[in-house]
Amino acid sequence: MAIEFDTRFEPAHGQAVEVAPGVRRVTANNPSPFTFHGTNSYLVGTDTLAVIDPGPEDEAHLKALLAAIGGRPVSHVFVSHTHRDHSPLARRLAAATGARVLAEGPHRPARRLRIGETNPLDASADTDFSPNHALADGEIVQGDGWAIGTVLTPGHAANHAAFALEGTGILFSADHVMAWSTSIVAPPDGAMADYMASLDRLAARDDGLYLPGHGGPVAKPAGFVRALRTHRRMREAAIVERLKAGDRTIPDVVRAIYASTDPRLFGAAGLSVLAHLEDLVARGVVAVDGEVSIDAAYRPA
Repeated sequence: MAIEFDTRFEPAHGQAVEVAPGVRRVTANNPSPFTFHGTNSYLVGTDTLAVIDPGPEDEAHLKALLAAIGGRPVSHVFVSHTHRDHSPLARRLAAATGARVLAEGPHRPARRLRIGETNPLDASADTDFSPNHALADGEIVQGDGWAIGTVLTPGHAANHAAFALEGTGILFSADHVMAWSTSIVAPPDGAMADYMASLDRLAARDDGLYLPGHGGPVAKPAGFVRALRTHRRMREAAIVERLKAGDRTIPDVVRAIYASTDPRLFGAAGLSVLAHLEDLVARGVVAVDGEVSIDAAYRPA
């Protein structure tokens, strides 16, 4: 099953756009190769509101959110994960509104750093973040006319969570599933085995609409998640084939299988290949000389 990404999206930076009954989207003006047109923040409710993913530390975005809130009470701020394009503004928004901040927990990597390893993703981590309340898997928070359930989806980040708007079929999928692109899974912050298990978990649900952290909605999530799983397995198979053909290093594999990718994303592509290789080595499909790392030499097991 080939995956079809949808890059059609009007960000309407700074404006509140209704995307479902009782749900409005405000997109931050922080476009990049990794954030597409910017980070989506969502306002849920009509009287007393919840905010999902307040976004980056950005004065204009804070003003846009407060304008969209329009003086109404905000009871909860939900944070899907602690990358700097999603969580930092939670502190100032909570201070301005008196809301409680909820998330799975503080930032943490998916695994410990290996000896001599540095984390290339340190700059993207909001290590100052600490929620008022740590959400458990399946926990439902009741608000004023809405209820939001937590669906833990580690993979892109160890503390990544999606949020289900109970009774509507809407899932705020954050960075786990997006219509415009695959999610970046980059060790040590992310883990491919976790990401694939989280995809399996979403595939078992019956949500009818995903509202992601970047880009437009996923209108047919069941088929899209199946296609994402197939896409990842095909990428995994392509990596194994490159090793069978004689490639031994991650840069060699990246040049071969990401030939049409924006070169600015080669670093992220290398980390994605590393994530696949970590999983393949753990499963005994691939062997490595020494420890799994970005610089190691790999071969078929």
